[in-house]
Amino acid sequence: MASFSFGAGNARKIARLPLYVLGRLVTLIVPRDQVWVFGCGAGVGDGPLQLWHVAAEHDRDALWLTDDPDEARTASALGMTVVPKSSLAGFWATARAGVIVVAYGLGDVNPYALSGGLFGRPVIAQLWHGIPLKRIGLDAPETTRSPVPVAAPLVSRAIGILYRASARRIDILPAASHLVRGRLETAFGLPEDRIVVTGEPRVDVLSRGSADERRENARALLRDVIPDLPEGDPRLVLYAPTWRDGETDPAVPSEADWRAIDETLERHDAVLLVRSHRLGAGEYAPPAGVRRVRRLGADVLADITPALPGLDALVTDYSSLVYDVALVPLPVLFLAPDVTAYARRRGFYGAYRDVAGDDVATTWAELLPQLDTLLGDPEIAAAHTRRSRELSDRVHAFRDGRSTERVYAAIASRLPQRTESESK
Repeated sequence: MASFSFGAGNARKIARLPLYVLGRLVTLIVPRDQVWVFGCGAGVGDGPLQLWHVAAEHDRDALWLTDDPDEARTASALGMTVVPKSSLAGFWATARAGVIVVAYGLGDVNPYALSGGLFGRPVIAQLWHGIPLKRIGLDAPETTRSPVPVAAPLVSRAIGILYRASARRIDILPAASHLVRGRLETAFGLPEDRIVVTGEPRVDVLSRGSADERRENARALLRDVIPDLPEGDPRLVLYAPTWRDGETDPAVPSEADWRAIDETLERHDAVLLVRSHRLGAGEYAPPAGVRRVRRLGADVLADITPALPGLDALVTDYSSLVYDVALVPLPVLFLAPDVTAYARRRGFYGAYRDVAGDDVATTWAELLPQLDTLLGDPEIAAAHTRRSRELSDRVHAFRDGRSTERVYAAIASRLPQRTESESK
């Protein structure tokens, strides 16, 4: 079953409006200090983790907010000060923070304590979590979907107004390039000066060190989180379907598909790592006897980005991972059984074929011959890799591993200058 939909999420937001009003009254009179508060809806990782490291290097007083015990343990092991997000302490920490850093939404921290007041307002940095291929935010009708059928157009319009008001709190939104900035500008309804072309902190790890070092580190990470990988050096193919807005994933393999997948992987000493979306629906559980498939969900590895150089190929539909692996670069195959319906309901930035090409598979029976050829023919693999590299050239303005430093500088430039005793 789906764990989240925009309709259900919007219903919860409406029900909690009194808490937002109460929080607004409190933050009106509470002064902000120099503490940086971090949160990330996917766990300890992504852009907020990269920025936390840089902030720590500059001696910033930083807190990580979470309600998940495993996430809290991970954060503590990294030396972070951890505060429960939904507790009174989490509210107070957010209400006092001078800088607030999120990646998925303002709910990554305590959402009731974000407003400014008589003594100043926080600098809010929304690092987002990938270059969008599918439409997001105000560009996607799903975002403002009414949770009730009665007066749905009116309710959706009201939700849109609230979404715009919430998004206007964002002060800094990093973009990978000017092309991507245009997408973020319309998706969040922000003026141009709030979207900074700095590159994405979350993918800096894909540009640091040599290619060999990145692959070695990524392989070690994957071996650590998936200890039952076959011996030797198997090819690793990541399958990453995206979220269907609460609907069931139509690409879940049948039993016959699973058997055929396993046979294809066996021929090439390969393993399929399945990373279904953390909010998605669908049971990716192969039947007994399938030996070449492993789970790599967010519960196994919260942040997939450092592991990407250890992979040999990606299979996806509409995931922003297609832009991330372009930095490695990796060959990509596309499996999109519902592309027509998805384009109508959600929509894409530009034409889907400009990214996916003309050979998009709609079933596993169509995809597996492509995967068989990709794993068996170095020239075909090289051609797909070149396509990824060309995609990277279109969407990534920076590949120097220093995007996080640029984002930190952009945030710091909006803060009151610290005294010499407060500086590093």
